[in-house]
Amino acid sequence: MTTTTRVQDAAHNTIPVSVITTCYGRNRHLYNLLASLAQGSVRPREVVIVNDDAEAERLADYDLNIIQIATTTATEHGLTSSASFDIGRNRNLGAARASYEAMVFLDVDCIVAYDFIDGLYDKLQTHPDALLMGQPRYLTRPLTDDEGSQLQQGRMAADALDKLSVFNPYRDNFTQHRNDNVDANIKKTQDYGAFWSLCFAIMRHQFERIGGFDTDYVGYGAEDTDFAFMARALDIDFYLTNDVVYHQQHSVYRPPLNHLDSIVINANRFYDKWQHWPMAGWLAAFTQLGLIDWQEAQTVPIEILRQPSSAEIDAAHYSDAPYV
Repeated sequence: MTTTTRVQDAAHNTIPVSVITTCYGRNRHLYNLLASLAQGSVRPREVVIVNDDAEAERLADYDLNIIQIATTTATEHGLTSSASFDIGRNRNLGAARASYEAMVFLDVDCIVAYDFIDGLYDKLQTHPDALLMGQPRYLTRPLTDDEGSQLQQGRMAADALDKLSVFNPYRDNFTQHRNDNVDANIKKTQDYGAFWSLCFAIMRHQFERIGGFDTDYVGYGAEDTDFAFMARALDIDFYLTNDVVYHQQHSVYRPPLNHLDSIVINANRFYDKWQHWPMAGWLAAFTQLGLIDWQEAQTVPIEILRQPSSAEIDAAHYSDAPYV
C-alpha cells in the first residue's frame, strides 16, 4: 500500500495531513482548538470542520486552510429524536471531504500541544497500517478570558497548560518514569477498549477498510469502541502515543443520565454486533437507580423501565469535573 510521503512547505510550515473535527454550539472550544493548531511546530495542510454555526469571519482569522461543511443529524435519517447531533456520521462526512491520506481526528474539546501534529504524523508514517491514539490531559477548569486571549495570541506556554491539567487515572497514561528499555513515545496494546476518539490518527485506506464510524449508533456512547473493535477484527494494530492534547474542561453528568436513551440504544446495538456489553459502569449505575434492569451476563436487549427525574439529573451534574 502506498502512504503519504512527508513534504514540508518551508514557507508555510505545513505537512500533508487533514485534521477533522465536528461540533455545534461549542465555538469557544473550537476557536481555542484552531488557535493551537495554527501555532504548532507544523500546521496541517487542511482542517475540515463539520459545523453549521462557526462564524466565517472568525475562521478567517486563523492561519489555516479551513474547510467548513454542514453537519447532519440522526433524525434526518429516521433514526431517533434523542440524537440531534450525530458525531459518528459527521466524522464520516469530514473524512469523505478530506484531501490527504493521513487523517487526524480531534474532538472540539481539544487544545493540541505545540508538537502534537508533528509527532503524531511522524508515528503514522512509521506505522501506516495502524490506528494511533494520542495522550489526553484534562484541564481542571475552563480557561479564563485572559488565558483564552493568551492562547489565541500564541502566548500561553505549555507548562501553564500542564499545571492546569491532570491525567485521567482510569486510563493508560504515559509518564516520565517509564522503563528505559521501553519506547517512551509509543506502545502497542491489545486493549482496544482503551481507544477513545478524542484524538486519533489513521490513514485513509484503513479508515475505509474499517468502514468509518457505524452510523447505526445514535447520539452518545459506544461508537468509538465499535470503531476500535472493528479495527481489532481486521487485525489492525493499535498504538497509544505520548502526543498530548489538553481536553478543555466542561460540565459532565455522572452517570450520564442526560444520555440514557442513546446509551441504551447503542449498548443494545453493540451487544448484538459483538456479544459484549460496552459502557458497563454506566449500565450498572442505571440499574442501581432502577432506570433499567441489566446484568453483564444477560443476552437479551436492555429495556428502559423509567426515565430519570429532573432532580436525579440535576444531582448527577458536576460543573467542575475534569473528566467523566
